[in-house]
Amino acid sequence: MKTYANGKIEVTADGPVTIVTLNRPEVRNACDMETVQGLHDAFHDFEKDEEARIAVFTGKGGFFCAGADLEEVSSGASIGFSWAGTNKGATRRRLDKPVIGAIEGHAVAAGLALAVWCDMRVASESAVFGVFCRRFGGPMPNGTTVRLPRIIGESRALDMLMTGRPVEAKEAYHFGLADRLVPEGKALEAALELAHQLATFPQTAMLSDRKSTISQWDYPELEAIDREIEGSQPAFQDAFQSGAGKFVSGTGRHGKFE
Repeated sequence: MKTYANGKIEVTADGPVTIVTLNRPEVRNACDMETVQGLHDAFHDFEKDEEARIAVFTGKGGFFCAGADLEEVSSGASIGFSWAGTNKGATRRRLDKPVIGAIEGHAVAAGLALAVWCDMRVASESAVFGVFCRRFGGPMPNGTTVRLPRIIGESRALDMLMTGRPVEAKEAYHFGLADRLVPEGKALEAALELAHQLATFPQTAMLSDRKSTISQWDYPELEAIDREIEGSQPAFQDAFQSGAGKFVSGTGRHGKFE
């Protein structure tokens, strides 16, 4: 196991899957500046690791993340620091590899930013999402106002952002904020199962489709399609021809995978 931010973050490897765990359960995994910058470093190292294909991001103690450490905020020590900023902001940019959030308990305020930064979210029935900092006058300069409406639509995002109301797991699953809904205590297990499944796929094609999906927002439709076509070419050269041969021989027919 490797640690960051003086033990506030733990990183372990499970074959091709890297598990990044917030380790501040005594404050529901609220993050101070040191923790946020430690997350930046932990995920940067995951991205550079040639053996690591997928990351699972979770928190200890039955909580994902309750947002910023309000004790630090109230002291003024972190005023001006943005979780999406250039000073090692953990949510500044999406990685070149997938990250799956395993959500137990609260993913609120800036913790919601960490959740929507992930590619997918596996939520347990205990999960609660929300912009709880609304009641304290806290803004969300952490990528949430950009990423949340892209995931669930503008109207639902504004409902969450302006009211600050709690959104429990079943509602989150209903409108697409949670991609998988599992029993309480099973989020990490289910996220790891999903991560290992993704890790078995030919990576070039999956990653090119992922990159096009993430980046297409930045371009007009036809240009985005052209970029999609261009980005897919290495996958055709890498594995698709042999993969098609496997299908012809009977593997994977009718959506069945081995």
